[in-house]
Amino acid sequence: MSEIEMLIQKAVKARKNSYSPYSNYPVGAALLGSDGNTYTGTNVENGVNGLSICAERVALFKAISEGKRDFKRLAVVCEDEYCKPCGACRQALMEHAPDLEIIMANPEGKYKTVDLKSLLPHAFNLD
Repeated sequence: MSEIEMLIQKAVKARKNSYSPYSNYPVGAALLGSDGNTYTGTNVENGVNGLSICAERVALFKAISEGKRDFKRLAVVCEDEYCKPCGACRQALMEHAPDLEIIMANPEGKYKTVDLKSLLPHAFNLD
């Protein structure tokens, strides 16, 4: 199994833990660190929408909270043909991993890869 297939499988598994009673749109993510460790996340919704969080940021924040700072790839899985991170996730990922490869996938394993910079070409930064 390739590294990409492994990440997609982990994102599919994480997606099963989604708490999405309002949107009925479960999402799973798997973030690969440069050290080979993987951090998964799923979306967690709240009745107050601003308190909800996306799968991609859950995975990123889990990794950061464990001291990781260098990332290689992120797989995102949802029902869409190619699941794309939202704007907030793109910006959060850009701050911590501007050279990240994004694997946009569906539960059946169909995927497309893009680099994060192509998804957010004019990202905000402090420079």
